[in-house]
Amino acid sequence: MYKAWALPLAVGMIMLAGCSGSTNSADMDYLVTIQTPMGSMKAILYEETPLHKANFLKLAEEGKYDNTLWHRVIEGFMIQGGDVYGGNQEPEGGRIPAEIVPGLFHVKGALAAARQGDQINPEKKSSSCQFYIVDGEPYERLTTNLGLLNSKFGEMVNSDADLYRDILLSYQEALQTGGREGAIGYVYSIKDQIAEATNTNFEQPLPPDQDAAYKAAGAGTMFLDSQYTVFGKVVEGLDVIDKIAAVETGQGDKPTEEIDMTMKVESVPKAEITEKYGYQYPTVE
Repeated sequence: MYKAWALPLAVGMIMLAGCSGSTNSADMDYLVTIQTPMGSMKAILYEETPLHKANFLKLAEEGKYDNTLWHRVIEGFMIQGGDVYGGNQEPEGGRIPAEIVPGLFHVKGALAAARQGDQINPEKKSSSCQFYIVDGEPYERLTTNLGLLNSKFGEMVNSDADLYRDILLSYQEALQTGGREGAIGYVYSIKDQIAEATNTNFEQPLPPDQDAAYKAAGAGTMFLDSQYTVFGKVVEGLDVIDKIAAVETGQGDKPTEEIDMTMKVESVPKAEITEKYGYQYPTVE
């Protein structure tokens, strides 16, 4: 039975041995296809995170991910799967040491390792199998201080219940019909009105490298940066993330209808990955 863990969740163990068949020739790399009932996604894996890359490839090549479920999905945040041992039970042993690399951000489509929370996992070690793919907030929201916006929204509607009655009713309807995402979307849609009523600037400039990455991707989950290991990226099938993230969920953010996956690993030239997907391989010194 699924049990909740800290965002985005995890448990851990690593297979430090090399992947089956994963010894690259100098000019070849791997492309992973993740097939779901809602379509397929293709992902590349980063050389900057070799432990996570080797572990993920090993499980994928052995078919461990086949017929497992997307067991936790949150629209506007992420979709999570890979509980290959069932019930969050994993073999005893270590978890994968964190490989948190500056510049590998939680942009839309980022493939990252789930983990247990800092209170029991201060080293931020990753699960041996569970992973998540970022859905994310739109870029415009990432450059807005949403916490402050929400606080000032409350301040505004509470300042004059009669004046803002219609706005509060619209907010409640958005929350009822669209959940968290609907409520955030509604408050964001009246940002300018809130700014004027409360004399507040909600803009939140990002560091240049982060800003460029999130602006190019159009969305992401920025607050996870430097907290979880990003070890790859979906390069085709981003719409599939949206479809899975939008399904109805129940307790623990688990989809009410099962959504499974299968994986296929293929060897492709590195030059093709760079040309087609824009990934620049680290320079070997």
